[in-house]
Amino acid sequence: MQLDFFCPLWGSEQLPFEIFLANVKSAGYDGIEMSFPMDSYERNSIVTLIRNYGLKLVAQHWETVDKDFQTHKINYKNRLLNLAATNPLFINSQTGKDYYTFEQNAELIHIAKTIENETGITIIHETHRGKFSFAAHIAEDYFNRLPDLKICLDISHWFCVAETLLEDQANAVETAIQRTRHIHSRIGFTEGPQIMDPRAEENALIVDRHITLWQKVVNNFKKNGSQRLTITPEFGAPPYLQLMPHTRVPIYSQWDVNEYMMGLLKQKLNII
Repeated sequence: MQLDFFCPLWGSEQLPFEIFLANVKSAGYDGIEMSFPMDSYERNSIVTLIRNYGLKLVAQHWETVDKDFQTHKINYKNRLLNLAATNPLFINSQTGKDYYTFEQNAELIHIAKTIENETGITIIHETHRGKFSFAAHIAEDYFNRLPDLKICLDISHWFCVAETLLEDQANAVETAIQRTRHIHSRIGFTEGPQIMDPRAEENALIVDRHITLWQKVVNNFKKNGSQRLTITPEFGAPPYLQLMPHTRVPIYSQWDVNEYMMGLLKQKLNII
């Protein structure tokens, strides 16, 4: 089995795009995860650059935030169709809103499934605060009622929402692991979606908790005969990344920490 690691564009948007791609290649990532502009010429030019660097692509959707559901549906569909046109490995979507009804969010998930069937591009749905999947117990209900639902597991959000490490929601977590197709390896904790630094000794227990759950995803992939698992180390830019008061200087380098997470998971996850 193979692990493929993807670098998020998030946090590097200020760089000229080709410098970003060169940095990604030099760091040893297999590809990038990013969203795309709606202009087709600009979108296609970016895709060409990515292919020229020999990098793989995970397309990311997060922009649809309209409160009005009818408007949201239209923009959501257009965004996914735009991403499908990049021919990515798959689309990772932050779908719906936490205040939409089950029926409304399920309709959005159905739209994604229809686009998946029409384009042949797999669409998965990221566990994320503010979306339909904002909490473990809520997502579990969707899993039970939507048997085809596939996810990107970013469990850092669930720890934050629940204010626990989810030992008391083992069934929901196990079900999520069975539905996982992609991992965002950010380290969250009971009071936030991103710890201050995963390299710090005081964070060893929470890092180990995440690795234990990610290993279960690996084990499930191996059991099902899957040859490849994709992971995006996704420690985020500010305000996820904490800044020093007054000076607003970042307390560490986002790039360095994500590179560290890639190396750590290559070392810790048993893929044999």
